[in-house]
Amino acid sequence: MSDSSLPEVARIARDLIRIDTSNYGGGRSNGEREAAEYVGEHLASLGLKPEFYEPVPRRTNVMARVPGCNPDRPALVVHGHLDVVPAVAADWSVDPFEGVIRDGMLWGRGAVDMKNMDAMILTAVGDLLRVGKQPERDLILTFFADEENGGVEGSALVVRDRPEWFAGATEAISEVGGYSITVDDHRAYLLQVGEKALMWLRLVANGRAGHGSRYHEENAITRLSEAVAAIGRTRWPIRLTSTTRALLQGLSDLTGRPADDPDALAAAAGPAEAFLRSTFRTTANPTMLNAGYKHNVIPGTAEAIIDVRVIPGTEDDVLAELQRIVGDGIRIETVVRDIGMETPFEGDLVDAMVSSLGRHDPGVPVIPYLLGAGTDNKALASIGITGYGFAPLRLPADLDFTGMFHGVDERVPVESLVFGQRVLADLLSAC
Repeated sequence: MSDSSLPEVARIARDLIRIDTSNYGGGRSNGEREAAEYVGEHLASLGLKPEFYEPVPRRTNVMARVPGCNPDRPALVVHGHLDVVPAVAADWSVDPFEGVIRDGMLWGRGAVDMKNMDAMILTAVGDLLRVGKQPERDLILTFFADEENGGVEGSALVVRDRPEWFAGATEAISEVGGYSITVDDHRAYLLQVGEKALMWLRLVANGRAGHGSRYHEENAITRLSEAVAAIGRTRWPIRLTSTTRALLQGLSDLTGRPADDPDALAAAAGPAEAFLRSTFRTTANPTMLNAGYKHNVIPGTAEAIIDVRVIPGTEDDVLAELQRIVGDGIRIETVVRDIGMETPFEGDLVDAMVSSLGRHDPGVPVIPYLLGAGTDNKALASIGITGYGFAPLRLPADLDFTGMFHGVDERVPVESLVFGQRVLADLLSAC
């Protein structure tokens, strides 16, 4: 598509993808400054007054407030993040930071997580303001840094140092909800009303350093490898919550399948199966290894990073079980730990989100679910703001959308972005 034929929402998402905001974690990042400046310029073009906060060099956050016509109503935070996980270009079919439009889709790192939603927010608000329409209540548009590192240098610092940005707000919407899945040829939308707790853990194995040619029974890498394999092979039991029970009942009502076999119901969701199965149980995945410095030297220490996502309320039990799995010879250190959340699938905002989807895709059910990952809603929860996942997208049945979070060849249909813009504008004008 040429720029003249490309919908504004896709053009903005493409422009943001072309700003490489890769976040490697642990304070290593390209930074979000240029992306925040781009967003700030767009907000200013709509007549808003963006404010910036950069607590760490180049880790830039931006906010603008849209006055509502009913100042007595609590404000709504509408937020996204501007960073992305890194991409290895050699693994991709396209340059991950070129923002390619191909086969009716926008390709690139951030097309799914979450520069798509950033663009939907900007254009949905623009749809209102350009025709002189006010939202029902104040909207606090916020774009955070560092979400892909747990918000340590982003939302966590913003809520600590700039709480006035969120004055009067009680609720928030952001990513990883409101998108469609297809289950047994039936479409449904998942509305995110909770998130699993987060624990990023470091395993440390100590041994005895020595020459690589020696007979050696105290090898730190061997000890670590056994611990990592034990965790990676552990199959955690299903542990349902009120949200996941409601999800299962909704899928059962949709398909006629029994609700008492969670994994079988998830399997009926095709590409979304793995995403749904992760909501029913704890997951613990090894993601990084660090050991050694020369091919003929046995190191004295070896380390691994484990990404653990926990059913809310079970964090301490899971930590104890992980220590039992790896044994006393492995030290477990906590790198990042954050809360889990669940909120009822009810209330005015939930009703408004369901209604807005219904107006644009009539007759399709909206089902609550518990996100297996996490968002910046965790930081907002610390100042009393209840968060939901609502980045509305009507998606093709055969597109592995959930599999592209942090995956290769990340892409989203342009028509899905346009759908999301319209649904979001509908919601923001009425909720």
